[in-house]
Amino acid sequence: MKRVAIIGSGNLAQQIVHLAISDHQFIPVGFFDDFEGKGETKFDLPILGGTDEIVDLFNLDKFDVIICAIGYNNKDFRMKIVHQLVGIIPFATLIHSTCIIDSSAKIGQGSVLYPGCVVDMDAVISENVLMYSACLLSHNSFVGSNSILSPGVKIAGFSKIGESVHLGIGTIVSDSISIVDKTITGAGTVVVKSITEAGTYVGIPSKLIQR
Repeated sequence: MKRVAIIGSGNLAQQIVHLAISDHQFIPVGFFDDFEGKGETKFDLPILGGTDEIVDLFNLDKFDVIICAIGYNNKDFRMKIVHQLVGIIPFATLIHSTCIIDSSAKIGQGSVLYPGCVVDMDAVISENVLMYSACLLSHNSFVGSNSILSPGVKIAGFSKIGESVHLGIGTIVSDSISIVDKTITGAGTVVVKSITEAGTYVGIPSKLIQR
């Protein structure tokens, strides 16, 4: 198994460590975190250094692949650090063994799919997407890079989700819907019309509450 280092050392990082170990996919070796002391221990693993040390330690063969565990509260930094490292360091793709992935589906490097996700025929997940438990991406739909799908999100066929989108828990997206980059939806939101203006949307049907 490849050795994986993780960017961030918060709760999301702890969950990814658990998935990697319990599903026997990677060997976690530690975290990179700008707000923790190098050499300190979190979740029984060391802080390897800050994000400015990632490339140097990769070149010193301290790890083989990396995963970004920066969550939705720091979406801009999540996107920034990934863009800095793409093409320099390989990102691990972690797909839990309980997921159902159609053979025609495509999943980009660095994406993490929690238990019970379903990815249907000809669906595409771009790079560094985070899909929490029991998400459904129906046929011919697309999720843009660095997006986060909370537990239980359901996306119907022929829909397109932009980059750095955060869909709240239980969000439902109807068929043939487009959602613009950097959109946020609240818990239980139902999207029945395409969203063309970035902002925060809630309700049934979805309504813009904050630009």
